[in-house]
Amino acid sequence: MKRDLSRLNLFLLLAGAILCLNLILPASSCKAQETAPQLEGRWDLTLVMNGEELPSWLEVTHSGFHTLVGRFVYANGSARPISKVTFDGTKFGFVIPPQWENETRDLVFEGSITSGGIEGTMVFVDGKRYNWKGVRAPLLKRSGEPVFGEPQVLFNGVDLKGWHATGPNQWKVVNGVLTSEKSGSNLVTDQTFNDFQLHIEFRYQKGSNSGVYLRGRYEVQIMDSKGMEPWVGYLGAIYGFLTPSEMVAKDPGVWQSYDITLRGRMVTIIGNNKLILYNQEIPGITGGAINSKEAEPGPLLLQGDHGPIEYRNIILTPIQ
Repeated sequence: MKRDLSRLNLFLLLAGAILCLNLILPASSCKAQETAPQLEGRWDLTLVMNGEELPSWLEVTHSGFHTLVGRFVYANGSARPISKVTFDGTKFGFVIPPQWENETRDLVFEGSITSGGIEGTMVFVDGKRYNWKGVRAPLLKRSGEPVFGEPQVLFNGVDLKGWHATGPNQWKVVNGVLTSEKSGSNLVTDQTFNDFQLHIEFRYQKGSNSGVYLRGRYEVQIMDSKGMEPWVGYLGAIYGFLTPSEMVAKDPGVWQSYDITLRGRMVTIIGNNKLILYNQEIPGITGGAINSKEAEPGPLLLQGDHGPIEYRNIILTPIQ
């Protein structure tokens, strides 16, 4: 009998401990996250470096009970993981290693919550401190059935009418093909767009690299990738964010195509007549974006600073 009572007492003790854990841990979890909603979410940032405004992006989310983690996109490169974000309810900070920068110094961020969003400083790999500000990224939710407008031919096959280069222009039209024979400036439409379907054909040389920026902010990667496993940095990806379901790249020197639908943040990509991304959300701007003003319409941008590239048959159908 005594042995049975001892077992009963032990059972009750364990049950009580488990009950306490069930009561305490969720409360501590909630307590740890009570202040986090001020910071958690996605932020469109603008960095000021040497008098120039550079678009960037930040995402903060929680991992478990007490830890905040995130992702950061600088003016170039892909989304960089943040292993830990410190936050005391008002001020926050994080450190990330360099990516495509030649220096080895870490990037150090400090920021605080403001009435209009967040703001702070970044110590860059050059050791200098730069200011930045951020606002909540828009949700870009869409409702109702899409209404398609009339298709627009954006490249006339004759000249660069309707386009402009972002710097010294190396783009020209050769035999009806929009051609960048060497690395140089990007090419941007004069017109801006919101939601749309896009058909575009491209051809690259061996080892070359380009990209189509939707609204000038979200890069659909173009890269010599045949035979590689799908990845966020290869052909068909939303650079740094979304990986295509399969690799559809053809040989260099062969014409290839994208058929892209962008509605809000949701993107569908058909690459070389195969569905490789279906209605997936683009979290934020990618490296090389023209700005971080995601709520605004933007142009179509063709990347011309990563090697020779050719384009033709660029047709955009707006969606209302």
